[in-house]
Amino acid sequence: MRPVLSALLLLLALPLSAPVHAQDKASTAKDLHALFDAEWERGLRENPVGATYIGDHRFDHQWPDLSPAARKASYEGDKAVIAALDKIDPRQLTAEDQLNRDLFRRQYQANIDTYDYGSQYTPLSQRSGLASMHRMADVVVFKTVKDYEQWLSRIGTIDKLVDQNIALMREGVQRGQVPPKIIMQRVPPQLDKQIVTDPTKSPFYEAFRNMPDSIPAAEQTRVQAAARDAITQTVVPSYTKLKQYVVNEYLPKTRATVGLWDTPDGEARYAELARFYTTTTLTPDEIHEIGRKEVARIRGEMMKVISQTGFKGSFDEFLTYLRTDPKFRYTDPKELLQAYEAMAKRVDPKLPQYFGKLPRMPYGVRQIAEQVAPDTTTAYYQGPAMDGKRAGYYYVNLYKPEERPKYEIPVLTIHEAVPGHHLQIALAQELGELPNFRRDFEATAFVEGWALYSESLGEEMGFYEDPYDKFGQLTYEMWRAVRLVVDTGLHHKHWTRQQAIDYFKANAAKTELDIINEIDRYIGNPGQALAYKIGELKIKQLRGEATAQLGDQFDIRAFHDVVLGSGAIPLDVLEANVRRWIEATRAAHP
Repeated sequence: MRPVLSALLLLLALPLSAPVHAQDKASTAKDLHALFDAEWERGLRENPVGATYIGDHRFDHQWPDLSPAARKASYEGDKAVIAALDKIDPRQLTAEDQLNRDLFRRQYQANIDTYDYGSQYTPLSQRSGLASMHRMADVVVFKTVKDYEQWLSRIGTIDKLVDQNIALMREGVQRGQVPPKIIMQRVPPQLDKQIVTDPTKSPFYEAFRNMPDSIPAAEQTRVQAAARDAITQTVVPSYTKLKQYVVNEYLPKTRATVGLWDTPDGEARYAELARFYTTTTLTPDEIHEIGRKEVARIRGEMMKVISQTGFKGSFDEFLTYLRTDPKFRYTDPKELLQAYEAMAKRVDPKLPQYFGKLPRMPYGVRQIAEQVAPDTTTAYYQGPAMDGKRAGYYYVNLYKPEERPKYEIPVLTIHEAVPGHHLQIALAQELGELPNFRRDFEATAFVEGWALYSESLGEEMGFYEDPYDKFGQLTYEMWRAVRLVVDTGLHHKHWTRQQAIDYFKANAAKTELDIINEIDRYIGNPGQALAYKIGELKIKQLRGEATAQLGDQFDIRAFHDVVLGSGAIPLDVLEANVRRWIEATRAAHP
């Protein structure tokens, strides 16, 4: 499964030793892959929500067990994995399995570090947790009565999950592990949308509205009635209880500060998260400085584009113009959705010019659910099922379309769909020769770095047709550079939320709604925002090296295939892969 937050990958040194018998090597590899397989199965059992997401529907009737006994057993299981890996001599493995071993260790050390820090005691935020559990229906293919009955089982047992979440939050209060008040204040209105008087208005009922004709009418009537009963008797009382706890007990004990520094061991934890998310040894101070330099560089590029538009005025005045002029906005959500869909169709035919290998899995464009749209970002990507039975989806936010500028549509589509997230993640899932955990591996600097790098490909592909589209691309690049500054500012340099908002507004043409939602996202998920720009800079650096060293032999399609050919990997592993490819290409063309 995707790992939780973690520490820096430590690639082990592999000293030379005496030759090892072939049988020993075969036995060692077999032991390693048996561990991979066993732990993959344990991960699916312990995280049935994650299993559903990747397309394994054996556990669709369950929620995770968050009881103290289950969490402790999982923690001990993760430590046992580390102990088992330590008994496997890397010198008896192929280079590929050495990498597999090291990445597997990273994943389980991540789980251990997160448990030790206590992240489990803050299970609820404005962007994740119980308020949005109904969205699990988006990744279930409802075709049979069994599919609906499994969803009914989840609906009917959500009271246990609610009680376990409340218990975790209560323990978090005792330990001083509580979230900032500013983001938790967003949660009660989200919970209100689950507390309905008419069960058919519940988000959990959505899947039952248009059942397939292949299910007999009598069965449809039966399961729809059961769903209404479960919502009335279990869902609504559970969410009522949760809201009462959050409003009356939890919110008064949340903290006024917004940085991770103001939590137990928060300074050290943030430094660890910076290393984990960037897969580098960069410190928060170094990342902050990289961000400031990138902001200055991109500002210079923006000024060139402003001059091309013929606008007469200051940088701040141009940003105000972009944020307020109606010609840059749609007012109808349907028109905005159609614009996103049309952009996606324009990109697809260009891909073969830039990639030798394309994924088989398609993707679609969907609207972000109205229940969460006001509190979430402009768009996001939901990956396909690993079994190939569910496509990927590019979700777009249609809430307040007048806040969604037209000049962002090309760059956003390129990032979230193709050649960004969908192309990279679908290709990784189709690497059938890799262990399952590698096909679903979390290396945020690679995944998000690739998507940000893809935005720059939009210019090469010809999709930034006027200066405003180009300014939109620069706005998105500036957005990610600003992240380096404000995330480290909030969690390391003790910035206030308003300082972060002001810095963002001064440097990017994002609307105020987007900026506030983004800042609150960084407050709630420390360190994750650092991955994008650090990953993009590494990919651009490696492309520059390849171009300089290969000259006329440089092939953009081959370069991209090498970058994407190992799935999501840490940046130092990517660097080694690309440099080996450069040397091999030079040797083949002396």
